Amino acid sequence: MEWMNNLFEQYGYLVLFLGLFSESLALPFPGELAMAISGHMSTLGNFHIPFIIFYSYIGAIIGTTITYFIGYRLGTPFLAQYGKYVLLNQARLAKVTEWFGKYGNKLILVSYFIPGLRHFTGYVSGVLKVPQRTFFALNYIGGLVWVLVYVSIGKIFGPDIEHLLHVASRYFAASMVILAIVITLVVLLKKNKERIFSRLRGRSSSSGSEQNEERD
Repeated sequence: MEWMNNLFEQYGYLVLFLGLFSESLALPFPGELAMAISGHMSTLGNFHIPFIIFYSYIGAIIGTTITYFIGYRLGTPFLAQYGKYVLLNQARLAKVTEWFGKYGNKLILVSYFIPGLRHFTGYVSGVLKVPQRTFFALNYIGGLVWVLVYVSIGKIFGPDIEHLLHVASRYFAASMVILAIVITLVVLLKKNKERIFSRLRGRSSSSGSEQNEERD
């Protein structure tokens, strides 16, 4: 955390813009930690919340917009060859693509909050040719919520932010697993609704006929 404070002292808001931009390109940078620290520093009078939000948000969405167009224009062959330089190997590309297949475009909205996913959402959304209007709307809304949440965490909880970020990340990951299970069950129920109802009707009619036979 000390090294991050030193960066802020030397470069100010530029750390947020360049850091969040780099992370959106899938380059290593602790975005949540940077936003939370800057949120805490606003309580000390070193930074101002509107500027923190602005530089963080602009850096994040410019980065994801660029990765979207990289995926859209250059496609899978380009990422298969050069994706390793941003930690997007073929296995990870296939995994993220599988998640999109399961949960659809709404995954873009929550991807910022999922470590290991937000870095690649733009690339994969472009490769899958997600409509530009859909991607921009979901990505920009999700990015704004993400920035507001982590800046607020830093402002409210101050020196305890590292511990809180660790706890928040762990429980958020668990909640996303639970949400994924619920969504999967709902989808399966919808797909098999007719089959389930027909079986229930069949059982109901058979039990009714058995009761009539017993009466006879």
